[in-house]
Amino acid sequence: MRNVARLFKISVTVLRYGLDELALSSFRQPWVRLAVRIGTIGRKLDAPRGERLRMGLEKLGPIFVKFGQVLSTRRDLLPPDLADELAKLQDRVPPFPAAQARALVEKAFGKPIDEVFARFDAEPEASASIAQVHFAELKDGREVAVKVLRPGMLAVIDDDLALLRTLAGWIERLSADGKRLKPREVVAEFDNYLHDELDLVREAANAAQLRRNMQDLPIIMVPEMVWELCTSGVIVMERMHGMPISQTQRLIEAGVNIPKLARDGVTIFFTQVFRDGFFHADMHPGNIQVSVAPATFGRYIALDFGIVGTLTEFDKEYLAQNFIAFFRRDYKRVAELHVESGWVPAGTRVDELEGAIRAVCEPHFDRPLKDISLGQVLMRLFQTSRRFNVEIQPQLVLLQKTLLNVEGLGRQLDPELDLWNTAKPFLERWMNRQVGWRGLLENLEREAPRYVQLLPELPRLLQQALQPRPAVDPVLIETLIAEQRRTQRLLHAILWAGAGFVLGALLVLLLLRSHG
Repeated sequence: MRNVARLFKISVTVLRYGLDELALSSFRQPWVRLAVRIGTIGRKLDAPRGERLRMGLEKLGPIFVKFGQVLSTRRDLLPPDLADELAKLQDRVPPFPAAQARALVEKAFGKPIDEVFARFDAEPEASASIAQVHFAELKDGREVAVKVLRPGMLAVIDDDLALLRTLAGWIERLSADGKRLKPREVVAEFDNYLHDELDLVREAANAAQLRRNMQDLPIIMVPEMVWELCTSGVIVMERMHGMPISQTQRLIEAGVNIPKLARDGVTIFFTQVFRDGFFHADMHPGNIQVSVAPATFGRYIALDFGIVGTLTEFDKEYLAQNFIAFFRRDYKRVAELHVESGWVPAGTRVDELEGAIRAVCEPHFDRPLKDISLGQVLMRLFQTSRRFNVEIQPQLVLLQKTLLNVEGLGRQLDPELDLWNTAKPFLERWMNRQVGWRGLLENLEREAPRYVQLLPELPRLLQQALQPRPAVDPVLIETLIAEQRRTQRLLHAILWAGAGFVLGALLVLLLLRSHG
């Protein structure tokens, strides 16, 4: 019933803001256009379409707001009016009342707010789909940012996820692509990520990990957590001073080198993914600022660590092998890797898959690198994957999403950004470490503590392996077999005796009942 109620609310919202007209207006079939015209009769849809889309997503809740945030970075796919309006979802979601935020902070710390902070700004500095941020000052004079979780979020997200799970089940049963796309596993992945966002202590831990990982990369800053003031509903962190990365003109006026900023963003992403296997997976412009302070001028400032992605060593190795093959235009190896990893059925013809991948990738390699759109390549690959029943890997969904975010952000900063050329040197260095001699040495160094423990045992293990095994005594074997047979005979006797007792008891009961 909760799913039905939520579906009804979504339908009402879609009709109220004319989102059906937005979704179907691009269809070329005459009957669809006619249906759109008929459907808009009697509805007042005077507001611009971008504003209606933004307001509809805000009304539908956090999952839909996050969908709009991702779309807002893809200006190569969206008309400017829609992209501009959706950009407001990144940090300008309507806030909840300041008095409510203050009450939540006092409840989290169990004391009046004036005992914790020397100053607490009533008006939020930023308001997003999951939480909002207030600036404050601690008693010791440190400037901090206080992040407060929106009240009632768990119930809303659980309702939406329950509906998505139901829809995913329908897709898996009714769609020809259902099993290949693994919709229920994908929903389960986002379930984990969204519930992780609802635990702000987990977000604080993510931030601490990223801060440690990035401390040797002087192009990015991550705020330090005030751990004694971190709870599941409220966290306090170092206040960062910077300009939103979306305000390109202000950054130019401040003297920031925009092309370098775009290249640095690509470097940060690939470092997090391929070196650390731990990456910020919500890199829309609302979560990124740029420092203009003299000591840290031009550095990225990362914010909002509720969603992070991780890659296993297997995932990283698989991606490394694919990148090597792509850069060498070795499409046969790419096809073989898909078969070896189990992403396509075992009976798939490698030569056919190789030809399909070549048809997707080769036209892009023959164009100037700055004109290559990784988003378009991925879309074409996904279309090709349907033909060969390629199974979507849920653990890589966040990586795909973040890669598209990074490309959209980079092209927004610098339309001439050469994504491949910027990433290629880093990837080549990383791949050399992974699959070359340097990688072998690093693996040996990482495994050295285990080897140290095993080395003293090697002589004993070697001696045991070389010692001849004693011959088995035939008499002993015969004795064991005879004992086993006696045991079986005893068990059979017990079973027959038990069965006889039960049958006898039943006969006695029947006789007593017949005489009674």
